[in-house]
Amino acid sequence: MQARRAHPRKIFSDKMLGILDSGLGGLGVAQRLHELLPAYDLLYFADQAHVPYGDRPAEELSALFASNVAWLNAAGASLIVMGCNTSCAVAQRFGWPSSAVPILDLIDAAAAALQQRNARRIGVVATSATVAANAYRRAIARRLPDAQVWEVAAPALVPIVEAGAADTPQAYDAVAEACARLPEGLDAYVHGCTHYPLLDRHFAAILGDRIPRIDPAAVQAERAAAAARQLGLAEGRGGVRYVTTGDRELFRDAIARIVGGEPDVRAAAEAAA
Repeated sequence: MQARRAHPRKIFSDKMLGILDSGLGGLGVAQRLHELLPAYDLLYFADQAHVPYGDRPAEELSALFASNVAWLNAAGASLIVMGCNTSCAVAQRFGWPSSAVPILDLIDAAAAALQQRNARRIGVVATSATVAANAYRRAIARRLPDAQVWEVAAPALVPIVEAGAADTPQAYDAVAEACARLPEGLDAYVHGCTHYPLLDRHFAAILGDRIPRIDPAAVQAERAAAAARQLGLAEGRGGVRYVTTGDRELFRDAIARIVGGEPDVRAAAEAAA
């Protein structure tokens, strides 16, 4: 069981939207959400001290999820937008953590996108924890009861992305190994971890253009923008702030490499001071 980390003083805007991930993967959600709601403040929280999540025990992941949600509540988030499939998968088993504000489920966002396509043969590559929970199979079955779903665990992919090695032959080989365990004849493929779109060029090369590749981050951002409007959340200054439980300088360099610019990055311990 993980001890609860120190909560931040409420130094952030209480009009902001919180985005939660284990590391860099949720940046896709943040980028798309910022495009859709440019006047809203975003707070991106990355629990990099514990990344990768995929091979950790489910009980530990549940405790980490609860701690991360409590941190964002204390920081003043008006809405928590999940960028972490693994946490959502664990919540299906252990229940969602207590929160004073709504939490948007990333896996259900992907299932909704598949329902819109009326997909029937669906491949999912995800972390070991997500696959062990059968999270995508269950979420898709609620919307598409007749669909066949194949879930493949790819534990090597998140560490590759976090290490900044997405463009290497190692990354291509790891994606190829995962895709080789998917069956022929798919009519949709899902990135079951938000880190994986950062490897999408490899998935495209291996799977080809015939199989649509679903990025849940895009759907999640659209749902979050709609939720913010429905909840009547006020606009802010359009800023994006990033917080990590890991190494702040490494995190800043990674965000600058992926997103560009000079990101406003803080360590979680600093934010709690």
